[in-house]
Amino acid sequence: MTSLSALPAPISSRRKKRTPPTAAFSGLTTRFWISLLFLLSLPLQAAQAQSRTGESCGETEPCMVSNGFYNITLPENHTPASEEPVAAIMFFHGWQGQSSAVMRNKSLVRLARRLGVALIAPNGEGKTWSYPGSPRQHRNEFDFIRAVREDAIERFNIAPDRIMATGFSMGGSMVWNLACFSGEDFAGFAPVAGAFWEPLPERCPSPVPNMVHVHGTSDTVVPIAGRPIGLQWKQGDMWESLAVWQKQGQFEASDENLAEDGRLTCQIWTDRAPSDLFEVCLHSGGHSIRTEWVERAWQKLSEAKGWH
Repeated sequence: MTSLSALPAPISSRRKKRTPPTAAFSGLTTRFWISLLFLLSLPLQAAQAQSRTGESCGETEPCMVSNGFYNITLPENHTPASEEPVAAIMFFHGWQGQSSAVMRNKSLVRLARRLGVALIAPNGEGKTWSYPGSPRQHRNEFDFIRAVREDAIERFNIAPDRIMATGFSMGGSMVWNLACFSGEDFAGFAPVAGAFWEPLPERCPSPVPNMVHVHGTSDTVVPIAGRPIGLQWKQGDMWESLAVWQKQGQFEASDENLAEDGRLTCQIWTDRAPSDLFEVCLHSGGHSIRTEWVERAWQKLSEAKGWH
């Protein structure tokens, strides 16, 4: 005997209930708006994803590398897709500084635009730099800066053979150490108010660099003679720091070839050093940096390298 459950349902019960026209229209409208909102949200989601990964980084968004980040501003006529790579100035901030503050320095940004170069600002971990002798050792700075350099070259089409490193105070000391331990990664160096910290290196693995060093004779924060920082650390003497290069390059200091250039009095040792450019410039002021000193160093390096 066939069970009731196996019998087909009556025709009337198998008919689909008809959706009222207003309800159907309402359902379509809801689906339309949901789809539209989803499509509109895609660019925002993409931008947020780019921000997280650093793909859209630059002046305001940090460019992430494996062990830190940097900021960068490009000349107006240059994009990563430009046919020709662009030269760059890499600026290292001082103690308690940040890469974002470098990007807000209108004078530096205007200088980079005027010279037609990129301005790259690595960010110091803990607002300082972990070079040999530094009170803080947060990371291997040479690995970090190499990662910044390689990332900027690839991401922003930076010319690898036309990058000058410059920096102020502890940033200047970072530049001294880059010249010593990563010299071949840069075309030249322009430290301001910084030098090696003790213990000074006996010898540098890099060749004698193209260098323009600037220091104030009245500087009490980073004196030319250096000074103790607490009980464990000591800023190095600038002249003793220079002696490392003189000994390595087998050239002597000379007071004969002096040049006045604005506020600077420069000892020009280019004809003695085994590099294209080697100058030490002093001014009568204290712990300070002027954009014109960075510009002068860039122009001197450009002339020495034949970039003009």
